[in-house]
Amino acid sequence: MKYFYQMNAIDQLRIIFLDHLKNRIEEKQPAGLYDPVHYILQLGGKRLRPLLTLMSAQMYGAPVKEALDAGLAVEVFHNFTLLHDDIMDAADLRRGQETVHKKWNINTGILSGDVMLIMAYRLLESYDKDQFNQLTKIFSRTALEVCEGQQYDVDFETRDDVSISEYLLMIQLKTSVLVGCALQMGAIIAGVGKEEQELIYNYGIHLGLAFQLMDDYLDAFGDPETFGKEVGGDIRENKKTYLYLKSIEDEHCATELKEWFALDHEKMNEDQIEEKKEIVKVFFEESGGAAATLDAIKSYTDKALSSIDQLSISEEYKKELRDFSIDLMGRVS
Repeated sequence: MKYFYQMNAIDQLRIIFLDHLKNRIEEKQPAGLYDPVHYILQLGGKRLRPLLTLMSAQMYGAPVKEALDAGLAVEVFHNFTLLHDDIMDAADLRRGQETVHKKWNINTGILSGDVMLIMAYRLLESYDKDQFNQLTKIFSRTALEVCEGQQYDVDFETRDDVSISEYLLMIQLKTSVLVGCALQMGAIIAGVGKEEQELIYNYGIHLGLAFQLMDDYLDAFGDPETFGKEVGGDIRENKKTYLYLKSIEDEHCATELKEWFALDHEKMNEDQIEEKKEIVKVFFEESGGAAATLDAIKSYTDKALSSIDQLSISEEYKKELRDFSIDLMGRVS
């Protein structure tokens, strides 16, 4: 069956991918190891990263089916990082449902996450030697960078001197590089050259930065019914997000904001934490930090859109990629 990239192409690709996920990730024993894997992979989400792998391969002329295992590897790896991040953040919710370590326990979460990382690499074994070497090279580099970004994120929680440039580096490592990797893997499967691979990768970097900044914004101001995670979780955890860092540039808000972010959430009850969230959100708006974050989201989205013009793909695909990017960023409104 040949798939065409039309108006409903994203929905088509999502259906194809989800069918592949269902058929490729088999139920195995012991259930205590693999049930949590199936659980987190079935929790939903936009499936942004694997869709980008499929889109990239298709735009450069490869059949969608050839990119399915690579897209699934990206998705399994991404969910592995979420599983472990949730443990580190002591998060209760993921996509509106219990996190793995809450539904089972921390030890299960760690071990099931470990097996997901191995599963991700094994999915790349379906490619020929040359593609396998290229795919695993970018995949391994990205995996290391994601871990580096996670460590920066942890370090920033106890630092009061985090700069905007440091934060942007952290989210590039923790989020953007996997978006870029997903796109580059599709290009590798389609057999395009290194220069073109870099161009599609850089588009992903800009898109990923915009996406993560928007996630930071929605963490404070998102709808609890649609956000899928605890709204205000970053405030609870004293995360030095772009939203926070821009807000403390206002000297009238900086002192009190820093005092709120110096509080240990483990020593606060839920009522105190909810009070903290509401007060901090007011400071975010009054300081101009919220507006500055929206401006940054627009700036990186514009950079992503501009980078599409450099790609060696048809004008039809360029339009579809622009529409996809704008639609993805549309959840901020």
